[in-house]
Amino acid sequence: MYLAFVEWAESRGLSLYPAQDESVMELVTGANLILSTPTGTGKSMVAIAAHAVALAQGGRSYYTAPIKALVSEKFFQLVEVFGAQNVGMVTGDSSVNADAPIVCCTAEILANLALRQGENAPVDQVVMDEFHYYGDQDRGWAWQVPLITLTNAQFVLMSATLGDVTKIVADLERRTQRPVAEVTGVERPVPLSYSYVDTPVHETVEELLDTKQAPIYVVHFSQAAALERAQALSSIRIVSREQRDEIADAIGGFRFTTAFGQTLSRLVRSGIGVHHAGMLPRYRRLVETLAQQGLLRVICGTDTLGVGINVPIRTVLITALSKYDGTKMRQIGAREFHQISGRAGRAGYDTAGTVVVEAPEHDIENAAAVRKAGDDPKKLKKVVRKKAPAGQINWTESSFDRLIAAEPEPLTSHLEMTAAILINLIARGGDVFGHVKRFVFDNHEPRRRQYELARRAISIFRTLVQAEVVEIVRSEASAPLVRLTVDLQPNFALNQPLSPFALAAIDLLDPDDTAGGVGTGHYALDVVSIIESTLDDPRQILGQQEYKARGEAVGAMKRDGVEYEERMELLEEVTYPKPLDDLLAQAYETFATSQPWVRDFQLSPKSVVRDMFERAMTFAEFTNFYQLARSEGLVLRYLSDAFRAIRQTVPEEAKTEELRDLIEWLGELVRQVDSSLVDEWAELIDPTHDPASDAPVVPPAPPSVLTNRRAFLVLVRNELWRRVSLAALERDEELAELDPGFDWGAALDAYYDEHEEIGVDAAARSPKLVTIDEDASPGTWLVEQTIADPEGNHDWRLRAEVDLEASVEAGVAVVAVTGFVRL
Repeated sequence: MYLAFVEWAESRGLSLYPAQDESVMELVTGANLILSTPTGTGKSMVAIAAHAVALAQGGRSYYTAPIKALVSEKFFQLVEVFGAQNVGMVTGDSSVNADAPIVCCTAEILANLALRQGENAPVDQVVMDEFHYYGDQDRGWAWQVPLITLTNAQFVLMSATLGDVTKIVADLERRTQRPVAEVTGVERPVPLSYSYVDTPVHETVEELLDTKQAPIYVVHFSQAAALERAQALSSIRIVSREQRDEIADAIGGFRFTTAFGQTLSRLVRSGIGVHHAGMLPRYRRLVETLAQQGLLRVICGTDTLGVGINVPIRTVLITALSKYDGTKMRQIGAREFHQISGRAGRAGYDTAGTVVVEAPEHDIENAAAVRKAGDDPKKLKKVVRKKAPAGQINWTESSFDRLIAAEPEPLTSHLEMTAAILINLIARGGDVFGHVKRFVFDNHEPRRRQYELARRAISIFRTLVQAEVVEIVRSEASAPLVRLTVDLQPNFALNQPLSPFALAAIDLLDPDDTAGGVGTGHYALDVVSIIESTLDDPRQILGQQEYKARGEAVGAMKRDGVEYEERMELLEEVTYPKPLDDLLAQAYETFATSQPWVRDFQLSPKSVVRDMFERAMTFAEFTNFYQLARSEGLVLRYLSDAFRAIRQTVPEEAKTEELRDLIEWLGELVRQVDSSLVDEWAELIDPTHDPASDAPVVPPAPPSVLTNRRAFLVLVRNELWRRVSLAALERDEELAELDPGFDWGAALDAYYDEHEEIGVDAAARSPKLVTIDEDASPGTWLVEQTIADPEGNHDWRLRAEVDLEASVEAGVAVVAVTGFVRL
């Protein structure tokens, strides 16, 4: 098997590094393997060898990674090597060929399988990539569960930054009865050089460019800082005129449709990229693709490149050695430093890599003052040296040297006990008490923590029994039998764990309710609100919604003459919108009495999809309205998750025509903003197609917005409704911005001379009040919105034209009002 793999590698023009060669030999012998080698030493090739060994022996192997994007990337790589029939993928919300002999999945999926089936699970081999996530406070449990449960499997644990794993090695040998081979301490094929500088970032970048050290990745610890740096560096001549022309040719007709996109367009044309998790995927892909073409010489991004960024980097310039970790400011650790530094110098691109760290800003200013004084003793004496600002986490060149020499910190265990974990252990059957006891007391936690897990398990077990989810069957002839009284879905508690609650809550709504009842008079949007309450909170969006709501509340209170102290008290009660908050809270408590495991997961009413729909906004308008330009990727991921959850969770019989319209609108909105998230699902169904074979230099535009007619009709109706909503608020200026060629002031004066208000309730927005003439003239639709007046006469109409060609170009419905008239 070893020789066969070496021959296969050589047939592809690859020679194994010594570490790879040693790893493959160990795998063939059946040993567990801990591979802790620097970035660029070919861990992916070792993973392929591991899967090949398992496949040749007729076994089933699992590859796990911390994020879905890496799982998907590995899936396509393994399909290319082993064929589509031999590779599957499961991520909790996607499942492709799940019974294949090689399965790519998130760590939680494998942990769930291990809990449910134990040592008898059909898992012969586990390849865990980025194994340092074992030490993650929130998710580390999922990396430990397979280790302590799947005792019959061969393990391959890989990371560039593991540190001391002595205890894990000893425990793994004891459990699996296999030796554990450690391959570590390997020299990088591309050596690194380190330097500490006290020059401003822009001067450092210029020096690196002049000395041929590009491409340069400038690392920041916030997305805002990365963008600000990129904009600041645009004043430097990064690329020549010829290179600018080459970049422009490569970009071609790529659509920069959002506020951030316009900024990115200017930057990349200057040879500067931006890369962070808050960007739209297509913008990140654009930056990566241009960098791979050698067209970007500087990329400003965040430390997320430590998880993997698909661009060649010669130099990593770290702007600080301190970061905010969500709780406090602190110096970065050795593991974080080596993860970031390891991205410098890529095999096949560079012969050496460079890591540069900037001194703190006050030290840089002090050094500049000293340089300015020169050799003049009098001037040097007058230099007033600045101190670090109060409260700032400082670092020095000594700090830098210690990080270079330091080994990554030992991994810390973070095993948990939740209702979902206990239910999965009970679902395994057999000796339930034995399973739980071994899980609680035979793990990597210290003894004190193990007793805490035991007490937690007893507390949860009592709750499950009281709720009659678990029953104890006593017999004089044998030990008590513990079993579940309910059937569990596959991947229980992983694929939208609150989905069963959502189904129960939807049953409380009346599909025929359009003017009252327990909901808001709008069944479709109430269903959306129930689904949204089960999704993870997009904190940046909710924060901006609350900020906006408080700003509007302050304005209203000032107009009403509310005193300052009272305003401050009232503002404490103002938050982001939470539709159906009371109804959902009551339903959640009722549901939890019979399904107590649901308390492991927090219900969180919110309104993002609903807010966007009710305001009839496009994606760009929504992100502009809430000032979310730096978080466009987060907004899109949330909308994509919501679309998938609504489509998959809501039963067909609960989908009204209005709800189907809304689902189609949401899917098309996601597709038009960035088709990669939707198109990827389609590619997964046919992994034999190689998208790279016919891919252009930059990501292609999405399909025509006219392709999905139902969704386009909703987009048109939304454009009309937005104008109706603004007319109801008499916001003439905003209407004039939408339709500069139409006299909205005169039109509204005429209407309000006859009526006191314009209706904006659910009935007023009914699709029945919109008519569309698709055959009026080529390339143009004529549309008409009936206005809901107080008397119910319905004799006022809003008339407009839809420019189909412009709509295709923009990816949204392009509507121009031509009349607001009384019949």
